[in-house]
Formats: sequence, C-alpha cells, structure tokens
Amino acid sequence: MKEQDIKTHDGGNLALYSYGTEDAPGERRVVLIGGAFLTALIYRPFSIALSKGLGEGWAVDVYDRRGRGRSSEQPHNYSMATEIADVRTIMDATGARNIMGHSLGGAVALNAAQAFAGTRHQPDKLAVYDAAVNIDGSMDTAWLDDFAESVNQGDVGRALARMKRGMHPGTALARVPEPVLAGLMAVVSGTKVNRLFRELMPSGVGELKAAFDAADTPQDFSVLPPGTHFMVGKKSPRFYKVTAARLNRAVPGSTLEVSPKGFHGSVPAAVKELVSDVTDYFHR
Repeated sequence: MKEQDIKTHDGGNLALYSYGTEDAPGERRVVLIGGAFLTALIYRPFSIALSKGLGEGWAVDVYDRRGRGRSSEQPHNYSMATEIADVRTIMDATGARNIMGHSLGGAVALNAAQAFAGTRHQPDKLAVYDAAVNIDGSMDTAWLDDFAESVNQGDVGRALARMKRGMHPGTALARVPEPVLAGLMAVVSGTKVNRLFRELMPSGVGELKAAFDAADTPQDFSVLPPGTHFMVGKKSPRFYKVTAARLNRAVPGSTLEVSPKGFHGSVPAAVKELVSDVTDYFHR
C-alpha cells in the first residue's frame, strides 16, 4: 500500500491509499469512493482483494473523503460540488479512468460522472453498489433534521437510532420504536465501529444532507457512460434495489446485477462473490 496526501482546489488535503501495481496506467486504475461514516482504511480488505483479483498491472485508489481519516475537515461551504471537485482531484493525481462507489460514495460517483459527461474526466467505466441516491423522493428525508439535532446535542444513541431507521426504511430495524433502538444504540456505542461513527457524525450530517436533500430524477443521470454497472445486494434494504432498477432503466446501455449473497456492507467486508463480480466488470 502506498500512502500520500493530495492537495485540493481549495487548499485542503485528501489522504490517498493505493493498492496493487504502483505505476498502473489510468485505464487500469479504479478510484473507490467510500460511504458515509466510513474511512478509507475500512475499505482496505476490499481494496486488497480487488487489486489482487484485477491482477498484475492494475491498481485501486481509495481516499478519505472530507471530514474523515487524515483528510481535511469539510469546508464551511461544503456541498456535493465539493465531493465532485475532490473526485476530479483524485483522478488528476492518479490518472485513473475508472470509478466505483459504495452507498453514499455511490451517490458521489454518480453525481461526479454526471458532471464529467463529455469532458476528459468522464470515466471509461463506472460501477456503483447500493448507491444511496434520492430518486424521485424515494428516500424520506424527514429524519435528517432530527438526526442533526441529536448530533448537536451529543446524544449518540438517539443519533445512531435515527440514522439507522432513516437509512433502512421498510426494514424490521425501521419498525423498532425509537426509544428502544436509542437505548440499544447507547449500549453498543462503545464498540470500535460505533466509536468511529461517533467521531464522524458531525461530517455525516453534511454529507447526508448533500446527498439526500435534493431529489433527483432518473433522467438526470441519463448522460452516464453507457457501460455503467449498477449493483445491489439481494439482502440489502429495498430502497437500494428500487434506486438501482430506476437508474438502470434510465441509462442506455447500462447493466444491473443483483448479488445473491450481497448485503449493504458487502464492499468493506470484501465478500468474495462481490469482489469476483466487480473484477469481471472491470475486465470486460
């Protein structure tokens, strides 16, 4: 693994981690964009597995988005435009021609590719897994203000409960009464993973609002590359499946793949089935 700091357009920095062949050419480099509340190092197992699966001459570049890891905090005027500019910065620094996004990172990847359409930054290949995009208002965002309030008050248990209920609509988890779930989250908030969530919650408020406040339409993404690959886990919440199907219908020449053993965390968990599917896509 190679580590480096990349300067941003606004004077910040992005921590970049590269796996595989160090001098791989751009057409054999994949920029991996992680989800909400997750650092680049959480994606290390997947990045290693994917670079090995792709083989000699390939590299995977994953970076800490703003407000996490060793990257700069979110600027005061943070928005999806900040994320798009950062994707451009990473592509320029690595020469990468391919992009993959997971969850909220999938929303960043799709918005970036939309903005890059017809320019030299338009990716050769684009894959997203369980992309968290608010298509036609499919995501009820009423919970976001309450989540932000809980974060500001330092109520970790309630903030976690509101986020989990809001991000997983229609699941058994979403039907658990908030006070009960908040109590459970308070108990488990001392775990290593939830301590990380607690540290990243302030930046999480900004990124979730940037991704979900504006409801996109499928037609907004019709300019994506024709080979765009939408992936979703069979065990993932229904929201991601509906979103992927709508986007697949809207993007000419795109493909949709349901991972039989897939769940929402399959990417950072480096589930073998998913690694194989992603490898096959980038080799095609």
